[in-house]
Amino acid sequence: MDDPNTWQWLWVIAAVVLAGGEMTTAGSFFLLPFALGAVAAAVLAFFGVSVALEWIAFIVVSAATFAAFRPLARKLDRDLPADGIGAKRLIGETATVLDAIPGDGDELGLIRVHREHWRAESRDGTPIEAGAKVRVVEVRGTRAIVFPVDHDTNSIDAGSAD
Repeated sequence: MDDPNTWQWLWVIAAVVLAGGEMTTAGSFFLLPFALGAVAAAVLAFFGVSVALEWIAFIVVSAATFAAFRPLARKLDRDLPADGIGAKRLIGETATVLDAIPGDGDELGLIRVHREHWRAESRDGTPIEAGAKVRVVEVRGTRAIVFPVDHDTNSIDAGSAD
């Protein structure tokens, strides 16, 4: 395994695989520094440098580029919107109650938000009949917490301060 010709191609393969992994995964520049380190080691391997120096170059270049990309990765992650992703996109949406929502909180009703069906419970514990319009005020796991639309909007605002 100390054959320089073998290491040339191992570094090239590693660089291609790591760069491909970076391109196919959504993320924050995690594999790219290692791909660049493998490129540096491959270049040294083609110039006939010892395997130990190739590994040192791989580690140094990978660590330096990893450290250089961290601020950019953090900035890109910070700039992503936190609201409106996943189930949070339902908050504030109006829904229709398909199966009545009991007021006891132990059982759940069923609502339809756009084309999706969600298990739901009443925020204030009041029963809500089938066919009523509700607003999603919170999502907890796989259930929506709802409040009837026809209630006074002041009571909705007062209840959201919980």
